[in-house]
Amino acid sequence: MFTEHFLDAAQRAMAAIDPNAVEAMAEALAKVRDREGRLFLIGVGGSAGHASHATNDFRKICGFEAYCPTDNVSELTARINDEGWEGSFSAWLEGSRLRAADGLLIFSVGGGSVSPPVSANIVRAIQLAKARGATVTGIVGRDGGYTAQAADACVVIPTVDAELITPLVEGLAAVVWHGLVSHPKLAMNKGHWEQLAAGTKTAPQAAE
Repeated sequence: MFTEHFLDAAQRAMAAIDPNAVEAMAEALAKVRDREGRLFLIGVGGSAGHASHATNDFRKICGFEAYCPTDNVSELTARINDEGWEGSFSAWLEGSRLRAADGLLIFSVGGGSVSPPVSANIVRAIQLAKARGATVTGIVGRDGGYTAQAADACVVIPTVDAELITPLVEGLAAVVWHGLVSHPKLAMNKGHWEQLAAGTKTAPQAAE
């Protein structure tokens, strides 16, 4: 049965994630916030959705000043049109005056590659961040590609099934970042339902 196979693969992949890498990433991100740095979250495709969702969580739960370039579709598409896809993220970061105090969080299945060029927009964003002295973190799959090589802290979701690389990496990336925003070193606020479960928040009343 496919569903049993998929769930088994997901369990094996989750079990293979290095908890020390997650802890190191939590520490690196906490240092960014503690020095009042901003956090920029980047991904393409499904990972762009992760970046957008995670931006909300890092802002609301963890108190970061966080931004996601793909949330501003007008600026992003203008930069792609005028400056090209490969430089779209790095140009956005330059416009945001990326500085050493800031952090970059990459979501990517393959992590990007210089040669052959894969996800070159992510690679160039990382290169800019390293040149500026900003902290680079990532949640990636396979061997992590360029992101894992260049990052200050990176969580790699290992390949346990070559037929399920993308769904498992993207699915478990969400598990990892939710673990990060719930981490004691990062979480400053509880989520809505956690507050209700703890009895610290009153449920909204339905309109009469």
